[in-house]
Amino acid sequence: MTGGAEEAGGPVAGGRIRILVADDHPVVRAGLTGMLAAESDLEVVGEAASGDEAVALAGRLRPDVVLMDLRMPGGDGVSATKSIRAARPEVKIMVLTTYDTDADILRAVEAGAAGYLLKDLPRAELAAAIRAAARGETVLAPAVAGRLLTRLRGGAPAEGLSARERSVLALAARGLTNAEIGRELFISEATVKTHLTRACAKLGVSGRTAAVARALQTGALRPLS
Repeated sequence: MTGGAEEAGGPVAGGRIRILVADDHPVVRAGLTGMLAAESDLEVVGEAASGDEAVALAGRLRPDVVLMDLRMPGGDGVSATKSIRAARPEVKIMVLTTYDTDADILRAVEAGAAGYLLKDLPRAELAAAIRAAARGETVLAPAVAGRLLTRLRGGAPAEGLSARERSVLALAARGLTNAEIGRELFISEATVKTHLTRACAKLGVSGRTAAVARALQTGALRPLS
């Protein structure tokens, strides 16, 4: 492993969010670790220089959130995301990359990533995104959300998805939380969760981010007016 890491035994003292940083560039890892050290509720517990190392450390350290680069030697970020999510579905994985192509975005969210961010975001926004991911929310960079919404245009309704389920998924694609979706659609947060659960079942995926990706691929969503 690159850099120090503590042995895991659940959340760190004080309820801080445990973070694993996976990136093949030492300067990037050091920069991220230094940035997050200023946040009292965040704790970097390990660093990985490859996808395979990220998988191994995620199993040993049991982080709450993994910041995952997409393109690394020894197993890329997408493969590592799939492996980590299969072994530890409770771990939230946020892609942090310089690439924002449609193919990269869809591959990452279909692998189980809870968010997709670009490396140029400010420290405060990164910290807020990590907290949101740890709460189970979808986190998308504005540019990424814009690409996803572009993919929504012209989509035809999918077999089995109700209009309400498509509306909920479209708002999830914008990065809204369940509570925000509920306020937007004038329904309760529990009802939002029910619609998401049903949409996931119909699309054959687990998780709202994967549901958005699958719906986009199949043309299931239309942009909200």
